[in-house]
Amino acid sequence: MNWITNYVRPTINSLFSRREVPENLWTKCNNCGTMLFHRELAENLNVCTNCGHHMPIGARDRLHSVFDGGVFVEVPVPDAVPDPLHFRDQKRYTDRIKEARKKTGEKDAMLVAEGEMGRTPVVVAVQDFSFMGGSMSIYVGNAIVAAAERAIELKRPMILFSAAGGARMQEGILGLMQMPRTTIAVQMLKEAGLPYIVVLTHPTTGGVTASYAMLGDVQIAEPNALIGFAGARVIEQTIGEKLPEGFQRAEYLLDHGMLDRVTKRTDLKDELVTIVRLLMQQPAPVKGDLPAPEITSDAALQLENPIAPEEAK
Repeated sequence: MNWITNYVRPTINSLFSRREVPENLWTKCNNCGTMLFHRELAENLNVCTNCGHHMPIGARDRLHSVFDGGVFVEVPVPDAVPDPLHFRDQKRYTDRIKEARKKTGEKDAMLVAEGEMGRTPVVVAVQDFSFMGGSMSIYVGNAIVAAAERAIELKRPMILFSAAGGARMQEGILGLMQMPRTTIAVQMLKEAGLPYIVVLTHPTTGGVTASYAMLGDVQIAEPNALIGFAGARVIEQTIGEKLPEGFQRAEYLLDHGMLDRVTKRTDLKDELVTIVRLLMQQPAPVKGDLPAPEITSDAALQLENPIAPEEAK
């Protein structure tokens, strides 16, 4: 029996079993439960085609989606001290950094790039929530300062996509000090007369909300994004009252004057181009380019020898 169970049966099953379908070909929508084909989902910028639910999107994918043709140049960011407090909880902070870098392939929780968006030169900073919850670190502060300085140098507007759970606890007060530091960077942009536009994505909370994420000249959010400082449960326990439905969601904040717009991700690039060109006092954006007309031999002769109006009569 052991020979049949251990050898014969597995051999037969391996010969006649169907090929397994890779698990990463389909993604289930967390909101409506629809199974979405990965290519279709990627083409729609990780927005559910059935219910419009906005799923997480990587920082680098975000850059590809906003820049023309997905072409951009990364802005160098100064390195930060690896472990200033020699912090250790269940793991060493340096080990957590290594794991996050291996998982995401990024250096830290912020990417900065420059390029054209709708033929409009811009500097864009994107927070990567997949890197330790997008937590605000010294490196993130360095990235925002570098983005602001580059925007001022090139006289370009700056756009920032926020996504974070707050300051990075492993850096303690040094992480919290990025709040005033980034506020000064934003003030530098405003003194230079350059627009600073913030797009708040899900989630944007903690010290990030209390600093650079709420200082934009124009505040835009993606649908149903969670935006706030303290958690809803903490607020309820503090004030002793039940919070209203949808509290700290983008639509609620729009209705109460905290945001200027709530825009779908698929419409975001066009809206950003329009706003940037308006603030920079530039002509309206060109939506698309028509191909050059093909000139036939007869048309070429007519251009070389135009007919006078009298002859045409």
